[in-house]
Amino acid sequence: MKEKFKKAKNSNLPLMILSILLLAFYIFPFFLVLINSLKPKMDILSNPVALPKTINFDNFINAFNTMGYPSALTNSFIITVLSLLLIIVFSSMLAYFLVRWDWKINKIIFMILVASMIIPFQALMIPFVTIYGSLNMLNSRLLLTVFYLGFGVSLATFMYHGFIKNVPVELEEAAKIDGATKLQVFWKIIFPILKPVTATIAILDVLWIWNDFLLPSLVLTSQSMRTIPLSTFYFFGQYTSSYGQAMAALILAIIPVIIFYIAMQDKIISGVIEGAGK
Repeated sequence: MKEKFKKAKNSNLPLMILSILLLAFYIFPFFLVLINSLKPKMDILSNPVALPKTINFDNFINAFNTMGYPSALTNSFIITVLSLLLIIVFSSMLAYFLVRWDWKINKIIFMILVASMIIPFQALMIPFVTIYGSLNMLNSRLLLTVFYLGFGVSLATFMYHGFIKNVPVELEEAAKIDGATKLQVFWKIIFPILKPVTATIAILDVLWIWNDFLLPSLVLTSQSMRTIPLSTFYFFGQYTSSYGQAMAALILAIIPVIIFYIAMQDKIISGVIEGAGK
């Protein structure tokens, strides 16, 4: 028995070593950002890999004030949460409609949605900015959430569509016999079953919207509307770059995402496991 255990342990040793190396490879950039956020600019330029001689939080204080962190955090939070809610609600209902109503036009709509995912945003950004700029509709958080809805609904609908196809129709028929309306059937029967795919979509979209720079930079023109990625960018000027403050700003930017993951860890992991079981 001991010999079998030793053989199994030895066989897993290369995989364990490879996993440790990959972990170190992924953590190293975050480690660099953290140690450089605690050093003055000259120490960063002289040796960015070295540990800080003394722990100094001046970069965090200056970054917090310079980037207007409370305002930027509020803007990012409102835009991310509102966009995520709109994407989940509209995509799940659209996918349910496309699956359960077997119309020919629904297949065409679904194919158009799937095909739209291959169109890069860079091909659309100039017409969007030109059209909405001429209508004086830029610099609006609501408009930005509508943009995120338009760009995120295709992938989310595609994921919901494949999941709903595996949901038994008998569940809905039983609810209708009990007197439930179509909306009640969806929200009380179907949508709770979609928790695994909803968790996956939430992870993907939160990371995408929270970290997005290009679209907010085109839509949000005033300083009071800046999101966290936009505020972080302004530490890099044409002639000077505040590397220490920029690193501190990056740490401040990822803290809310880490808190979100820790708070939702159980639901995210259980959702992914249930989705894999499907």
